[in-house]
Amino acid sequence: MAFGRAERHCRSAAVDPMTLKILVAGGFGVGKTTLVGAVSEIKPLRTEERLTEAGRPIDDLAGVESKTTTTVAMDFGRITLNEELVLYLFGTPGQDRFWFLWDELARGALGAVVLADTRRLTDCFGAIDYFERRSLPFTVAVNCFDGAERYPVEAVRDALDLDTEVPVVLCDARQKGSARDVLISVVEHAMRLGPRSREPALP
Repeated sequence: MAFGRAERHCRSAAVDPMTLKILVAGGFGVGKTTLVGAVSEIKPLRTEERLTEAGRPIDDLAGVESKTTTTVAMDFGRITLNEELVLYLFGTPGQDRFWFLWDELARGALGAVVLADTRRLTDCFGAIDYFERRSLPFTVAVNCFDGAERYPVEAVRDALDLDTEVPVVLCDARQKGSARDVLISVVEHAMRLGPRSREPALP
């Protein structure tokens, strides 16, 4: 009986998945919360607050006039890619005044998604600079909003002055399959770059 229990425990331990941490970053209103919610297999943890008149001089709503809420700390979700790999997703706040949270959120991350909106492309420069300075692998995912003009990925790469090794993909942050492909791109890119010195993703 004891041997049987031990054997079952060993089988269970053998398939415990690896857990990795991925950040989802980008400018204000670019779709970070939407992407995490679309792909998460658990109910996402969200820290959204309603936009107020007091924030209008600070929050640029050009291009996202219908937006009524904003993330003030983080979004959190989880997706199992296969029996060996689980991703924990941390969506960052987009406004500059919340960037003091980024260092803590980035601790132990394998890589990041930088969501971009071609109507407000400069909004993702800050996130790109952040990850480049910290040598954290990232994929730029262009969120194809309804009515927004579509550009070839190489045109986006040139506009953002990205290294040739940085993946650039088109996505629809509302669609689970599309969001999942973006996350796979991040993992594959990080694995191609090889192991780097970083803290564990989870305690």
